[in-house]
Amino acid sequence: MAVTFPQTEAALGGAVRAASHPLDALLRADRLPHIWCPGCGLGTITACFGQALLESGVPLDRHAIVSGIGCTGRTAGYVDIDSFHTNHGRAIPFAIGLKLGRPEMCVTVFSGDGDLFAIGGNHFIHAARRNMDIHVICVNNFNYGMTGGQAGPTTPPGARTTTTPGGYNELPFNLPQLAASAGAVYVARWSALHVRQLRRSMLHALKTPGFTFIEVLAPCPIGFGRHNDLGEGLDEMQFYREQCTVDPYVPLAEMHLSMHKESPLVCGEFVDVERPLYRPPAPAQEARR
Repeated sequence: MAVTFPQTEAALGGAVRAASHPLDALLRADRLPHIWCPGCGLGTITACFGQALLESGVPLDRHAIVSGIGCTGRTAGYVDIDSFHTNHGRAIPFAIGLKLGRPEMCVTVFSGDGDLFAIGGNHFIHAARRNMDIHVICVNNFNYGMTGGQAGPTTPPGARTTTTPGGYNELPFNLPQLAASAGAVYVARWSALHVRQLRRSMLHALKTPGFTFIEVLAPCPIGFGRHNDLGEGLDEMQFYREQCTVDPYVPLAEMHLSMHKESPLVCGEFVDVERPLYRPPAPAQEARR
C-alpha cells in the first residue's frame, strides 16, 4: 500500500502542511497525546509497525496486538486494532490462546525486554520451541523504564541503573541467539534509527508463518540514558548511528550488547527458515483410532 500525505495550506504564511497523517486510522486519537517520555523511541517504532500493518495485505480486523506491562505495553492502547493489555509477563500465553481460538487472526506480541524475558522468559522459549504462529516484537531499552530504571535481563555489563549504581555485573541475554536457539523461524535486530529496515522486517515477519522475533534497540533517556551519560534521546540515536553495523553473518554467539564505543551493535536479519507449525494434540478418541 502506497503511503501518501494529503497536503493543505496553513492558515498563516502560506506554508504547506499535511492535512492528515497516513496512520490516523490506526491510532486511538482519544488516547493521545501519549505518555511516553521525550526522546523515547517507542513512537517511531509504533509508526513502523503501523506502516507494516497497512502494507501486510491482511485486513485490519484480522490483526490483533497483545502486550504486557511496561512502557512498550502502552502501544496496544494506542493502536486501533483488536488490542489486549495483559498481565505482567503473560502477553505470549494470551496471544497463543487467541491464535488457537481464532487461527485466522494475525497475532503480534508487542512488549518490552523486562516483560518478555524476565517474568515472561519461559513463555517465550516454549512458544518458540513449539513454533507457535505468532509474531513477537521486543523493544529493548536495557532497563525497567516504567518502574524506575532498574536493571533487567538485557542491561549491558557495566551499565549504571537505579539498582546497580556501581555498574551491572551480570551477563545479559543475547536475545537473537536466545530466539534462534529456542526455534524461532525468523530473527532480526534493528534500532529505532533503522526505520526503513525495521518496517520491512516487521512486514516480512507478519507474512512469515511461525514464531518470528524482532528485537528493536530503543533510547530511554530518562530511565537509562541519564545514568550512563548517553545524553538525550537524539544523542542516543546518534550513538546508534555511530555504533550500529548491519551484518547478518556475524555468529549469533558474538552478538552480546555493550554500550562501550569500541563494541559495535550488530543489526540485521539473522534467521529466516521454515519449520512445521504447532499443531494441538489430537483428542483422546481420535488418537486411539
